[in-house]
Amino acid sequence: MGLAAWITLLVLVALVAVLVRERVPPSVAVLTATIALLLAGIIGPEQAFAGFSNEAPIVIAALLVVARAVDVSGIMQPIVSRIFRGADTSTGLLVRLLYPLAGISAFVNNTTVVAMTIPAVIDISARRQLPASRFLMAVSYAAILGGVITAIGTSTNLTISGLLVEAGMEPLGLFEPTPLGLPIAIAGVAAVVLLVPRLLPDRTAAGSAVTDVGRDFTVSMRVAEGGNVDGLSVTEAGLRSLKGVFLVEIERDGRLIAPVAPDERLEAGDLLTFVGRVDDVVDLQRVQGLQSAEARQIGGLAGSVHAFYEVVIGSGADLVGQTLKQADFRSRYDAAVIAIHRSGHRMDAKLGDVPLRLGDTLLVLADPSFRQRWRDRPDFLVIAPLSGVSPRQPRRAWLVTAVGVGFVVATGSGWVPILHASLAAAIVVVLTGTLTVRQARDAVDLNIIVLIASAFGLGAAVSSSGLAQVLANGLVAAMSPLGAMGALAAVMIATIVLTELVSHNAAAALMFPIGVATAAAIGADPRPFVMAIMLGASLSFLTPLGYQTNLMVYGLGGYRFTDFSRIGIPLNVVTITLGLVLIPILFPL
Repeated sequence: MGLAAWITLLVLVALVAVLVRERVPPSVAVLTATIALLLAGIIGPEQAFAGFSNEAPIVIAALLVVARAVDVSGIMQPIVSRIFRGADTSTGLLVRLLYPLAGISAFVNNTTVVAMTIPAVIDISARRQLPASRFLMAVSYAAILGGVITAIGTSTNLTISGLLVEAGMEPLGLFEPTPLGLPIAIAGVAAVVLLVPRLLPDRTAAGSAVTDVGRDFTVSMRVAEGGNVDGLSVTEAGLRSLKGVFLVEIERDGRLIAPVAPDERLEAGDLLTFVGRVDDVVDLQRVQGLQSAEARQIGGLAGSVHAFYEVVIGSGADLVGQTLKQADFRSRYDAAVIAIHRSGHRMDAKLGDVPLRLGDTLLVLADPSFRQRWRDRPDFLVIAPLSGVSPRQPRRAWLVTAVGVGFVVATGSGWVPILHASLAAAIVVVLTGTLTVRQARDAVDLNIIVLIASAFGLGAAVSSSGLAQVLANGLVAAMSPLGAMGALAAVMIATIVLTELVSHNAAAALMFPIGVATAAAIGADPRPFVMAIMLGASLSFLTPLGYQTNLMVYGLGGYRFTDFSRIGIPLNVVTITLGLVLIPILFPL
């Protein structure tokens, strides 16, 4: 092994040690490792930063925007809600969630499936007061497992098919991997369902611990006639287990119902009073079937694009001592007050009847220029913008559904490259006003993009330094004395190891000629070795670096680096064992 390979190996070992210790963010660690290899002369600038011009981070950024549109439109909300409503245990929830996702992933790009599912899973798990970490890693693994069912389930399968054609062999048929991939997907999802509740500790995403303690706002919502919650009990509507929000009372025909029983049936026109943290109160605005009690005020706002702001009443305004009605707040500021926070007091009266005090914090809905207009005036001490979906923002579920279906058809059929389709979908949801420019910008997590882009430099270093060839050949040489089955196992294991170090497509491309050459050396058919490479390059569970969807859920679930190996090692044992049993039967050596 040459000097370049040794340097690369040392950098990778140091990177893994840093990631395990979690002293710095993963994106910073991976980017630093790539730069170190650049400075050491192992890779050039083009290789180090190739990931930043590669289509993969761009596709993921675009899909995150589309996923945000799916979240805003509420398409996934009733689907995931129905899944979560049907079971009371984490195991039951995982079964009902993961098998449909794996089935969808057989025909839809894994990254798309995960990106569109993440927001709904986070939201519903929060409402059920369950940690999202119980589900996000499982969602990623289910999508990965579903991807091996068909030839279009993942980009790795398409890469393998292209390599077969280039080598003068028949490409993968659409359902050729199905007899192999379907049993592995079924068994793999079953293993995830059994392992996650038992081996994976509950985690808290970065930043969520800070928001667990905050200022409570009082907000009123009205049950819409014929809406999603009209006629349901409080529990069935999901209002009993809202995270960070508590249903205090119901006002019905002038009669107060408090405390509110879990089986209390909601009726159209009911006025519901909630108390909760600001972020959770904002999220109440998008619960389907509920509308703000201040809908009339909201409807009178000028313009079509609005955002939430948190403002603190200052001493320089004549608002102190006046109610919102008396101050004509909406007309004066072109803003609607959604909720009020007053330290030490709960606002039991209607918002319009509450005399304002110095230091009161108001949650308001206003146009994007609100802060610019009033930040230098004495009316408000603080004006802080908040994230959240405006109740006036068009949801356009039909449009988002059409965009999603169009994306799946266009990419699944091969008519349009995934890069073009994802960018077009992202542009459509912004141009139609389904998302504001700010929401689209906020949807793109730069840490994820930098992490994925930087990983390409690592892959280039492992390949160009000769380390990948040494590792692959060493494994094959060690196992080949065990005969054809030993060689087959060596090729699959080598591919799995490489996939954790380089991208799954790069691992497939590197191992393809090694697999074909190994088959020729022992006089075997190359097809089973190619199928072993396909499985090894796709089924990446050991680290968050091995697959894009693992990287996507890494930070969102608050996972530690070692959490992936807790589930990944036994899951790999299951998939490797089943693969080695089925491949010789379905694709004789």
